[in-house]
Amino acid sequence: MEAIIRIYPETLTVPPAYIDNVRTAAETTAKLYGVENGEVSVTLTDNDYIHQLNRQYRGIDRPTDVLSFALNESEEPEVTGGMDVNILGDLVISVERAEEQAEDYGHSVRREMAFLTVHGMLHLLGYDHMEEDERREMEAEQRFVMEKLGIPRE
Repeated sequence: MEAIIRIYPETLTVPPAYIDNVRTAAETTAKLYGVENGEVSVTLTDNDYIHQLNRQYRGIDRPTDVLSFALNESEEPEVTGGMDVNILGDLVISVERAEEQAEDYGHSVRREMAFLTVHGMLHLLGYDHMEEDERREMEAEQRFVMEKLGIPRE
């Protein structure tokens, strides 16, 4: 599985360690859930841009931490990138929000960025948290992946 990571806006400064951390979290999650020949696009951004997307696509007028756009969640034919590549979709992560939340929760930015990536990847893989039983299941899956990453709750 390949995680294609981009920075937007291009003027945003993102430490290379954040990029490596996100790539590892995305690729590990995919491997743990049996995704082969997969591809996910991850955009690392700021609060302003994710706010615009959250308003446009979810009707929520505030920044958020992560947005997931699954490519194959409808009954349309599965989209592939050619040569049998399973394109999962797109993740958008606010680096600014991740840094704020890491401080608020009292843990590392590394943990927060990995957690947001895992959370978004699980959405792309079909998990949700709208109902209580779904929330519990997704939280258990998040803990499982974070432990496999060696970044359990601090």
